[in-house]
Amino acid sequence: MLSRSLARVVILVAGALSVLAASQQKAPVSSLPSRLTDRELWQLSTSLSEPGGYFRSDNLVSNEHTFQYVVPALAKQVTPGGVYLGVAPDQNFTYILATAPQMAFIVDIRRGNLLQHLLYKALIELSRDRAEFVSRLFSRPRAPSLAPESTGAALFAAFGLVEASEPLYRQNLAAVTDRLVKYHHFTLSSDDLEQIDAIYFAFFSDGPEIQYSVGPGFGGRGRGFRFPSYQDLMTATDVEGAPHSYLANEANYAKLKDMEERNLIVPVVGDFAGPKALRSVGRYVREHGAAISTFYVSNVEQYLYQDGIFSDFARNVATLPLTSASTFVRSVSARSGYAGENLGPDGRATALYPIRAFVRDFQAGRLRTYYDLNALSR
Repeated sequence: MLSRSLARVVILVAGALSVLAASQQKAPVSSLPSRLTDRELWQLSTSLSEPGGYFRSDNLVSNEHTFQYVVPALAKQVTPGGVYLGVAPDQNFTYILATAPQMAFIVDIRRGNLLQHLLYKALIELSRDRAEFVSRLFSRPRAPSLAPESTGAALFAAFGLVEASEPLYRQNLAAVTDRLVKYHHFTLSSDDLEQIDAIYFAFFSDGPEIQYSVGPGFGGRGRGFRFPSYQDLMTATDVEGAPHSYLANEANYAKLKDMEERNLIVPVVGDFAGPKALRSVGRYVREHGAAISTFYVSNVEQYLYQDGIFSDFARNVATLPLTSASTFVRSVSARSGYAGENLGPDGRATALYPIRAFVRDFQAGRLRTYYDLNALSR
């Protein structure tokens, strides 16, 4: 039998060895790239993508009045440095800034969304500041009397006094095409370039008041209420009145521009319930020792339920590398079970939902309907 003093020595030595062993076990370190070459970006986007599919709208601008309401809570809940996943156009930029990921993937069933993100990429890279970006996006001469500290509201008020210019539109379109094809060497077909032109023309034609709209047979613009314009979305705030958009200040725009210039926002064509895109993104992220931090799904799940393929999406989500902080951001409806606060004028709200909880709820059979999903979001 060991003496007390000898036993104490053994315990101390064992403890020291345990501490030493723990110190030598390195925590997983993300190997996500700090920059992608143009070739790497294009190959990654192409290899992850599925064939394009149908959606009832071109969806050039968000229709979510409340998209910034959750930004403070989202920023607190999500761990910076992960990977962002999203859908649809530029509302993703605001969420990317709020969650500070190392990389972002925008997955949308419409190839047009990929092309719109390439348009944004070119315009952002070509524009040194917010005023130049807005000038290029809407093909209007740069508004005078704008300072770096100008608010988003002041930015758009100034451009409201400037007329659009068709020669400037043509000049900008040529610069965008050159940036994508000659500078980045992206392989874009003539149809792709025509669609980029059509998307860009919509912004030139409608100006900062451009809104989400659905096609004939779906009720036209607004269905009895006014969708927010691009200007409305860029000058919106959270529930406390704080602005968070990527055009709210120069610091936000500079961070977004830096990510675009390092090719770290990757557009992908993919069906959320499809066999490839989401699972391939998840595989790439896992292979690089990282996890999904944020997944903005808008209200795509509504259509997945309607089409009877929600379970395929949920099983795809279950394959993603996640942490306890991984969070869904979704647009929900009071008419479809949401019982939270901060509803927009259309009866919809933006809500959060831990992704691991979503997987557990799905596997436990608690997400049988879209109503169930809305009721569990907060």
